Amino acid sequence: MSRDDRTGRRLGLRPPETVMRLARLGAFHQTRLSFLRAMLRRIAADGYRFGYDRWEIGRDGVGAAVYAARGPERAYSLVCFARDLDPALRTDRVIAEAWDATFVLYDGIPGDGEMDRLRANAPKQEAGRYRHTDLILSRANRSARLFDHVVDCLAAGRQPEASRLDGTGYVMRTTAVYGNGKFGIADRRRYAGRPGFGGPFRMEMLAVWMIRQFVADLVNHLAREAGGARAVPLDPALRRRLGIGNSTGLGLGPFIVNHPALFARWIECRELALARVCAQETATAGSWREFRQWIARARAEVAAWTVPDPVQADKIARLAADLDRLDAFAAGLGPAAAAPWAGVRDWAAERLSLEGQELTVSLLIEPHGGLVDDLAERMALEEAEMPPAGFPGRVRDLRGLVEDGYGWALEPDYASPRAQARFWYVSANKLEPRLGERWEEPGAELELPLATGRDIAACHRDLRKAAQDEHLADFLLRHPEHRHAVRRLTDPELGPYGEIRDNLVGADLLPLDLLRCKLAFFGATRFDPKSDRWLRINMFCRAPYPDELQAEPPDDWIYPRPGA
Repeated sequence: MSRDDRTGRRLGLRPPETVMRLARLGAFHQTRLSFLRAMLRRIAADGYRFGYDRWEIGRDGVGAAVYAARGPERAYSLVCFARDLDPALRTDRVIAEAWDATFVLYDGIPGDGEMDRLRANAPKQEAGRYRHTDLILSRANRSARLFDHVVDCLAAGRQPEASRLDGTGYVMRTTAVYGNGKFGIADRRRYAGRPGFGGPFRMEMLAVWMIRQFVADLVNHLAREAGGARAVPLDPALRRRLGIGNSTGLGLGPFIVNHPALFARWIECRELALARVCAQETATAGSWREFRQWIARARAEVAAWTVPDPVQADKIARLAADLDRLDAFAAGLGPAAAAPWAGVRDWAAERLSLEGQELTVSLLIEPHGGLVDDLAERMALEEAEMPPAGFPGRVRDLRGLVEDGYGWALEPDYASPRAQARFWYVSANKLEPRLGERWEEPGAELELPLATGRDIAACHRDLRKAAQDEHLADFLLRHPEHRHAVRRLTDPELGPYGEIRDNLVGADLLPLDLLRCKLAFFGATRFDPKSDRWLRINMFCRAPYPDELQAEPPDDWIYPRPGA
């Protein structure tokens, strides 16, 4: 149970025992609260205007462009640098040193001097030097399957086939989007208090959305240069079918473990949105009709979601069958039933796969923007350097806390090699998180403190041996290796959703579950695993472009519209 700050009602939230398991977290889908959708709604409401500030791209596709986003109080610019990259150098790996395009989201409108500085540094990415005006740093590569095909079609005076566009979903994909002080760019504190950008990752999502506009314009530009008078621009309806791809690896994984209070806030807001919907005793005919329409649109989306990975392909096939069953159940239930939204939730929990259950959560939330959208503004949490004080401070108290609430951490036999088969570490070459095989690879002595359950269990073993009335400070003087575990255990900001209730170094760990969970909160779709440690996704597919924002609804696009 949780008290809703908006209504004061006590609402029944799904328990952490249900929600905070990796297999379920790895089945999450985007919702109305996802960061990119919240960003689009806000900038549309605030009346942002978008346009070129510079276009200095040559016939060969090399040069610079600047897009300006002008809001009621501030302006931001996406500064773009394009090059003619040798295909042999094109790689999604983080060790790459060259890309087809590089970007900086700039605080304001850069003058000539700032453009010279950015031109000298942004194409170097990590190796560049940046200032507090540089908010986001990113880079992107062309899709080998689709970019040249689309340009060639347009240059020849014809549109590319919609089915071929849908097969990939993007013509360029980002390989990194950096924020929050990375490599010397601006810290989040510089803009977190600005209207519209206090929510998580809003600046990053703005940058990716504007990159999508640049990519579409670059395709049209290259087609005109190649085809001359016979060239045609990409049809707006086809252009909308293209998002921005992204290749994401293990770098995302440790974030949600290292920021447990923030992650708990994301989960709580999502669960609170579901609880608000399901607390309604009735449904209007209009909201129920919209819910049924969203089921139909989700079925079209899932039908287009094809991947070569056999494990995910099987999940998608079961998800398609789940949606057929959900549609049939909703048709038989109807809005006149008592508490129909809760009825759908409970039916799905009993009869659908995890993918189906969590997509049902998204679909239940979708028709209720007026009821839940305020929660998108509550998903940020400015984390303190140290959690507030308040724990009683005796060994017996901490031991009781662990035994009462962390049975999941004490359950595994960590003496078993399988229970500690992996270890997380940071690559010395690229300063990025990696996952090693403990019994096969060197480097376990460099392990990061991400094995939350194992470390809580180790702390508990020493708590049992200690004098039960000993002060916790004295215990930690004798056992400094438990400081990080004790900090988590005594942090009052974590709440019930603060810990993933699985072994994060066990042989059965599927790292993709961590990645997909975070990407779902971003608003990603079309999850395409390439191994158990990296995947490709699509962002903003079918969303309005910056040059369409004033004419198109900002939040009615995530799944295909009828006839699209």
